[in-house]
Amino acid sequence: MDLAQNYNYKIVKQFAIATVVWGIIGMLVGVIIAAQLAWPALNLDIPWLTYGRLRPLHTNAVIFAFGICGLFATSYYVVQRTCQVRLFSDKLAAFTFWGWQAVILSAVVTLPMGLTRGKEYAELEWPITLLIAVVWIAYAVVFFGTLLTRKVKHVYVANWFFAGYIIAVTILHVVNGASMPATLFKSYSAYSGVQDAMIQWWYGHNAVGFILTAGYLGMVYYFIPKQAERPVYSYRLSIVHFWALIFTYMWAGPHHLHYTALPDWTQSIGMVFSLILLAPSWGGMINGIMTLSGAWHKLRTDPILKFMIVSLSFYGMATFEGPMMSIKTVNALSHYTDWGIAHVHGGALGWVGFITMGSIYYLLPRLAGQQKMYSTKLIDLHFWVATIGIVLYIAAMWIAGVMQGLMWRAVNPDGTLTYTFVEGVKATYPYYVVRFAGGLLYLSGMCVMGYNTWMTLRNRETAVARIPALTAGHA
Repeated sequence: MDLAQNYNYKIVKQFAIATVVWGIIGMLVGVIIAAQLAWPALNLDIPWLTYGRLRPLHTNAVIFAFGICGLFATSYYVVQRTCQVRLFSDKLAAFTFWGWQAVILSAVVTLPMGLTRGKEYAELEWPITLLIAVVWIAYAVVFFGTLLTRKVKHVYVANWFFAGYIIAVTILHVVNGASMPATLFKSYSAYSGVQDAMIQWWYGHNAVGFILTAGYLGMVYYFIPKQAERPVYSYRLSIVHFWALIFTYMWAGPHHLHYTALPDWTQSIGMVFSLILLAPSWGGMINGIMTLSGAWHKLRTDPILKFMIVSLSFYGMATFEGPMMSIKTVNALSHYTDWGIAHVHGGALGWVGFITMGSIYYLLPRLAGQQKMYSTKLIDLHFWVATIGIVLYIAAMWIAGVMQGLMWRAVNPDGTLTYTFVEGVKATYPYYVVRFAGGLLYLSGMCVMGYNTWMTLRNRETAVARIPALTAGHA
């Protein structure tokens, strides 16, 4: 059999399975630390199980293990199907899989040990940072090599988003990762003071912008039209969406540093560009939702489409809330409170989680040569359990966050604080219990997906899909 005549589904299947497995693990760690906030004794006085060590493990697991494995799987699938060629290099693609799993396992070992650079989303120490760079370069070679060898003249818009995210993450990782190694397990940032903070949040917010937004918009522009069996509502709007988002996002990072030592004009630039971001974000959301024009009836019977469309609703909500929270007067209330946690998880659980799950549900049966997943009812159960979990989670954190902000800045007539910090913690307790319940529901849905995935793929060989000889149109 001539492999060059077939798409490489093996690598897509490997990353799709890894997405589900790491999703369960990462969300389990999240539920554990949510429980620790409500019941601190659950760390059992074991250093490796303390909140401060498990929290970065949770964020790394859900972003870099669950999230990026999903992006690897979908981008490798989409670039092959829309370019009508096999991946540029099977060996390099395989290296990206095993190399990325090595990165994740290194995080699983080092973060609970307390080996960290102390930077949000960039905690991993310098040897792992170098491995990430090598794997990412291999990923870029595979992706762009496939684009360059395409049989279809047109570059489909989903590939623009995937390409933008790959290039931006390369720049972000290299600049923020610049450090001086002191020992094998310790390094110090190349920057100092407020410059280090500025570089970190330029990186941190753009990790959200280009991994957790641009990458997943690549999924939106391929999998929603495919699942709905409708063309993209406005292809012109999708191109405007891409360029507006790519240009604007890079400038929004300083809004994480309001009321700090960062110069006031820099904070203001971050706020202004955050507000501008509302336009391309909502343009993309509307474009995705309007793609269902003439196909809304499918939502009654297609739970995969429910995941995809509801993800866009959460995308719209998160991209409205973010710019609002970047306004300095609003930020004075919301900063350092659980409102930020609500905002992040509305985007992470609702937007990123749901579009990833919907896309993986689309892929899995095709990778196994099946017409559909093992159980459509289980997909529907997953959707409703996870949706209820998200609502409980973000509603609890919204209420807790606003309450915290109001309590912390309440003052008596003589200028003394009305509430002690511990009174704020006590008032927050019931909302932490509700947050734990919501997270547990979301994790339960992920476990249902794990079972459905196992039953769909068991005893099934990876499907063989031939590359069409005629290249007119899109896959």
